[in-house]
Order: sequence, then structure tokens, then C-alpha cells
Amino acid sequence: MSPTVANGKVCYLEIPAVDIERSADFYRDVFGWGIRRRGDGALAFDDATGEVSGSWVIGRPPMSEVGLLVYVMVESVADTVDKVTAAGGEIIQPIGGDAPEITARFRDPGGNVIGLYQEPDGA
Repeated sequence: MSPTVANGKVCYLEIPAVDIERSADFYRDVFGWGIRRRGDGALAFDDATGEVSGSWVIGRPPMSEVGLLVYVMVESVADTVDKVTAAGGEIIQPIGGDAPEITARFRDPGGNVIGLYQEPDGA
């Protein structure tokens, strides 16, 4: 199935990395993102929905300070926090920091701060 094409849709992310292979493994293991090698040889990803793609880039500073903050939707923030730490990430805002929303924030292997978001029951 091809991704939705729509005016204004967020479609592509470039994620700063120190070690692209390590970052690719992290996002695959934590979120189930599909990792692929592009025609130019670079590693790229497709999110779990197939709607957002992107790649990792070297030589760019990580998004280590919260300004623009990207959240990844997950079935369970609590389970994903465990996956993040098992894969080498660091939890920098535990669940409850944005209550009543179910969120947490982590630092990935490249130093980027990313949010986790869980739909509330009954949403």
C-alpha cells in the first residue's frame, strides 16, 4: 500500500545520528520501523504505518533541547519505556510528566529527545 499523499502531511524525517547502524537498530527494536537501504546506499526507515519515512544523518547536532518535539504513538508507553532502556536509550521524562496525557520522553542513541504518546482508554 502506498503512503497517503496529501497537502500538509508530515512525510519525511531526518534524524541526527552519531552511529547510523546503532540508531537504525534502536528504532527497529523499539518501534518496529522497517529499515532499508536506499539506492544511494544510505540507510532509511519507514515507520510502522508506512506513512512516514526518513533517514539518519551524520554531522548534525541532535535535538537535545525540547523545542520542536516529535511524539511517536505507541500502544503502551510503559512497555515502550522498557524497550527504550533495553535498546540503549535513556528516559528523560517519565510517565506522568504531562498528565493527564500518557506520555514519556527519551533520548535516543544519537542524543535526540523524542516523545512517546499513548491514546487514553476509550479514545
